Amino acid sequence: MRESLSAKKQRVLDIISVFDQVYEDAECTLDYTNPLELLIATQLAAQCTDARVNLVTPHLFQKYPDVHAFAYADELELQEDIRSTGFFRNKAKNIIGCCQMLIADFDGEVPGRMEDLLKLPGVGRKTANLVLGDYFGIPGVVVDTHATRLSNRMGLTTGKDPYKIELDLQKVVPKTHWASFCHQLVYHGRAYCMARKPNCDECPIRHLCPQKL
Repeated sequence: MRESLSAKKQRVLDIISVFDQVYEDAECTLDYTNPLELLIATQLAAQCTDARVNLVTPHLFQKYPDVHAFAYADELELQEDIRSTGFFRNKAKNIIGCCQMLIADFDGEVPGRMEDLLKLPGVGRKTANLVLGDYFGIPGVVVDTHATRLSNRMGLTTGKDPYKIELDLQKVVPKTHWASFCHQLVYHGRAYCMARKPNCDECPIRHLCPQKL
């Protein structure tokens, strides 16, 4: 039986009620102190774990302390600095290009608008939404691998394209919870709803998930 939009919205509210208790302190798991660090750390996290990125960034941000240091970095040297995060050649090129554009077009500051962030090399909607939500306090839906997997399993979308998933989640998740809900999905994906073998028997939202209804 097809679930109505209103019923799905209510189910999401019930899920959030559980998540708010189980993952009360859920937040971005990347370490950063300013928007530039968050922007770069998120770019490094593509196809890489946040834990691995957090091992790399303390030395990285010490070596390149501001936007100018990244913009004028030696590309080959930067590649070696971030090699362990994978896809290091493309990431180094994008980071340098991104920081050069920040200097040229945005006075060296990370912009607080989606349309501006998307102009930057290596920045897609996932990165832009994370920066907007976690630093600027502008609600956004961050669609990473956890959000993609869990939102499909939970019957909140049937999409595989990140943008479609983002739009589907916007329809059923209250705007005030967009950022927090996505962080909670990451925590839940690691604790119970793993990719290969989800632990449905012990899942705290088992009764709210169509996988087990």
